[in-house]
Amino acid sequence: MGAAMRRIQAGNALTAFGIGFTVPFLYIYVAQVRGLGSMAATSAFVAFALGALVALPFTGRVIDRRGPVPVVMGAAVAASAGALSLGLSTGVVPILLSALALGAGQAVMQPALATMIVWCSTPTTRTRAFALQFFMQNLGLGIGGLIGGQIVDESRPGSFTLLFSIEAVMFLVLAGVIATVRMPHAPSIKDAVPKDPSQAGGGWKRLLRHKAMVQLSVLGFVIFFACYGQFESGLAAFGTEAAGISPSTLGFALAANTGAIVAAQFVVLKLVEKRRRSRVIALVGLIWTVAWLIAGFSGLGHGSATMAAAAFVSTYALFGIGEAMLSPTLAPLVADLAPEGSIGQYNSAFALVKQMALALGPLGVPLGAGVPMLYIGVFVLVSLGIAGLALRLGKRLSPVQDNPSLRAAPAPAAADAVAVAVAAKGVAARGVAEPVAV
Repeated sequence: MGAAMRRIQAGNALTAFGIGFTVPFLYIYVAQVRGLGSMAATSAFVAFALGALVALPFTGRVIDRRGPVPVVMGAAVAASAGALSLGLSTGVVPILLSALALGAGQAVMQPALATMIVWCSTPTTRTRAFALQFFMQNLGLGIGGLIGGQIVDESRPGSFTLLFSIEAVMFLVLAGVIATVRMPHAPSIKDAVPKDPSQAGGGWKRLLRHKAMVQLSVLGFVIFFACYGQFESGLAAFGTEAAGISPSTLGFALAANTGAIVAAQFVVLKLVEKRRRSRVIALVGLIWTVAWLIAGFSGLGHGSATMAAAAFVSTYALFGIGEAMLSPTLAPLVADLAPEGSIGQYNSAFALVKQMALALGPLGVPLGAGVPMLYIGVFVLVSLGIAGLALRLGKRLSPVQDNPSLRAAPAPAAADAVAVAVAAKGVAARGVAEPVAV
């Protein structure tokens, strides 16, 4: 790992640490500490998502034209201002504006940092680089949330202001670290250039004509909606209403998710990095199908409260294993599909898909709380759909896009040609006129 990549990963981890301080406590802060009620807290989350949805459509073109470094720095400054303002705000309007700035800044960072990782890696090292990014993010979020939980005190608004101030400082640290990164030239991604002439053009028009990318975006939307979109909304409502899970058990479940990612990430990486990406994603769909079935068992009421809690925690752990399999798969695949000069556009488009899925995730709450078994059945089918969509996507990918490890092994004919060239060069250097054996 080069110096540039080390700095990118370190800045990414520190930012996740800062975010972990505030994310679990945002609802409590707005609704209870500032006394603005649940509607204002919900509106803050909406503003957070809206900021991302407004900013991301324009982010890709700026990244591709100006480079990812100034974009990360600008987004970090905007997010820092939003975080600090949020910690100092007491009224609804200032909180909503602060959440809007914070959401936009955090969202823009994602594709810009992803583009930096692409530029600082090669097609064969990219899988491991994105796996490390995901690992560091979850480790930072987990540690930040753990420490933040020890600092907050609902009776002291100043404790929350401290949390948001720490988050603001971490964003500025990210900007400072990224300012020191010296980016190499973007590596050539020959295999990613669409061969179909109909894909010629620029911007969103070209992306929407790129059928493999469109299929990947649809698959990504379903993945993010079925997993991240349900964690703190529909699945949490199902657990508390149908399975009788206590808030503390829900906290353990979220911790189990992070723990599974941290524990399994590099073990899983060794298992998936030389396998076809489409089949890895399909396997994740099957693992999540099992996870939803286990969640359904926790809500049937046939066992003890302890069994229900254990089943629910296991559901989140299985989701974590699936996430660990996706982290070295989805983001590198987006990069490999991107034509030259459009990596930022493709990364931004995929980040936009994720934000849309997260914004629609709470639609599962009425089902999870009111018709729990129907909720489980729907997401069992959705998870099976992930497996089917992944296998269908695999048919549209080139062999190297589906399995990047094929780049590392030259074809026999190419290897023979290299051997001939090396041997001939050695003969010429010695000035000996002798045949070269192949």
